[in-house]
Amino acid sequence: MSVNQYTPDRTESKYTKSASTFRQNVQRDLANEELRSNFAGAMDYLMDKRKASFPSNDELETLRDQCKLIKQRALVKLPHLLEQLETKLNENGIKVHWAETINDANEIIAQLIESKGGKNIVKGKSMVSEETALNDFLQARDMEILESDMGEYIVQLANEHPSHIIMPAIHQNKKQVADIFAEHIDDFEYTTDVDTLIGEGRRILRDKFSKADVGITGVNFAVAETGTLCLVENEGNGQMSSAVPDMHIAITGIEKVVEYLDDIPPLLSLLTRSATGQAITTYFNMISKPRQPGEKDGPEEVHLVLLDNGRSQAFADEELRQTLQCIRCGACMNHCPVYTRVGGHAYGTVYPGPIGKIISPHQLGLESTKDLPTASSLCGACGEVCPVKIPIPNILLRLRKESVKDTKGGEGELKGAGSNRKATEAAIWKAWSLLHRVPAMYKVSMWFATRFRGLMPSKLGAWTSVRTAPKLAPKTLHERVKARRK
Repeated sequence: MSVNQYTPDRTESKYTKSASTFRQNVQRDLANEELRSNFAGAMDYLMDKRKASFPSNDELETLRDQCKLIKQRALVKLPHLLEQLETKLNENGIKVHWAETINDANEIIAQLIESKGGKNIVKGKSMVSEETALNDFLQARDMEILESDMGEYIVQLANEHPSHIIMPAIHQNKKQVADIFAEHIDDFEYTTDVDTLIGEGRRILRDKFSKADVGITGVNFAVAETGTLCLVENEGNGQMSSAVPDMHIAITGIEKVVEYLDDIPPLLSLLTRSATGQAITTYFNMISKPRQPGEKDGPEEVHLVLLDNGRSQAFADEELRQTLQCIRCGACMNHCPVYTRVGGHAYGTVYPGPIGKIISPHQLGLESTKDLPTASSLCGACGEVCPVKIPIPNILLRLRKESVKDTKGGEGELKGAGSNRKATEAAIWKAWSLLHRVPAMYKVSMWFATRFRGLMPSKLGAWTSVRTAPKLAPKTLHERVKARRK
C-alpha cells in the first residue's frame, strides 16, 4: 500500500470543538494561577534537565544532523518501507492492519478484541490512541479500558486528556493528584507524599494487569529491516501491557517507520535526552514476534494498526512533509513561551504546543485549527531545540498563508485552506500593496494620514485587545529630513 494512494477523510473527533475555541480556552487558562504555577516549575525543570544532558554542543549538533537525515531518508522511502515493514512483520507472525481514518482504526481494534471475547483492556501510553479517542470508543461497547501509565491513569481518573505528550498529568500538582485519588479510589488514605501516591496507583494497576484480556500500546519506532516494534518507557507498564495479556495490539502512525535497526541507537539517545534529560530510559522493549513454542511469557497474538489520519496529506507536500520527522519528544513544548503559560489543554487538540500547531491542521483541517498557527511569537525556540531539526517556525508561516489564501478548491489543497480568509482584510492588504508600489500614491496617502491623524480609531480589532493603538506623527520622516536639510 502506498501512502499517497488515497485522501483520508477525517471524522470529527472529540478534540475538534475545543480546538476551534482556542481563544476562549487561552483566556480561561491564563486566569488559572495554580495551572500557570504548575507549568512554570515543570518547564524550568525540564529545560534545565535537557541542557545538562547535552554538555557538548558539537555532539548535540552532530546527533541532530544524523537523526534528521535518518528520518528524512525514511520519509523519502516511506511507501516502500511500509510495504517492507508489513512483509517482515507477517514473516515474524505479527498481523498488520491499515487504517485510513480514526474510525477505521477504532473499528479494527474493537473487532480484534471481540474476536478474543475480551472485555478488560490495559493500555500503555499511546498518543495515537488519544488521537482516535479509543477509550471512549471501546467504553461505548461496554469494554473496560484502563490506562497503565501513571500520568495517563491520573488523567483518566480526572476525565481529562493529556496536557503534554510525554508527561500527561504535568498540569497537576501533588495536592491535586491526591484530591483525584481521594475522589475516585476506595479506601484511599489521603496523603500528598509522591512516593505513596505512585505506590497506590501501582497497587491498583498490578491487579488489572493480571486480569486483562488484551493489552494495547503505542510504538516509538517500527524497523522495516527486521520487522521490530520498539517501545520506549520508564515505568514498565508498556512491557506489562504488551507481554502479560494473551493479545497485544500496537497502534502507531505510518511515519514511525525507520529503515534499519542501526538507525535506532542515535534516535533513542536523542529522544530520551530531549524529552526528559535522561541518558537512557528504564525500559526499551523490542517486539518482533508473538509467544513462541516453549516460551513462558508473551502474548499469543500480536497485531499492529498503522494509522494515516491526515499523514498522507502532509507527506504529499515536500515542505509540510518535514512535520512527519517528529519523534514525539516534547522539547518544543518545554521551550515554547506560549505553551509554558497556557498549558496543553488550551489548544484543544491531541498534540499541543508548537508540534501540535503543525500536526493538527492535517488531522482536523485548518477550519478547526486556524488559530493555532498564529499562537506563536515566532521566537524560533521550538526549531532550535527540535532534535530532528523540523523548521517549525517556517511551517507555521506556511500554514498561516494556507489559512488565508484565495483557494481554488483544487486537488491536493490542505483541508480547510482559506478558512481564515476575510474579504475586507484581503481588500485592505491589496490597497496597502498598491500604495507601496506606486510612489505618488504612497506620498499622497502619507500626507493625508499625518494631517488627519486625529481620525485614527482607538480600537483596531485584535491588535488593540493587547496593545495600545498606534499614533501617527504630525509629519512623515521624509518631510522631517527634508526640513532639516534647509
